[in-house]
Amino acid sequence: MRHLEKRSLSLNGHRTSVALEPAFWAALEQAAAAGGQTLAGLVAAQDAGRENPDQPLASHLRVFALEWAGRIAR
Repeated sequence: MRHLEKRSLSLNGHRTSVALEPAFWAALEQAAAAGGQTLAGLVAAQDAGRENPDQPLASHLRVFALEWAGRIAR
């Protein structure tokens, strides 16, 4: 079983930590690179663009990573 990997990021000038499984981090890194962004930039954009601010950022990032992977798999 793979454990969560915690990463610290700066979002809107505040430090925060996000814990995700390594496979999700890998997908997010690929999505960032494909979009010409840094991982921190991608996460900041996803954080700012959340339709439901009550949804935890980690959950939002998992859904984003799955949707992104699905789009490139087509």
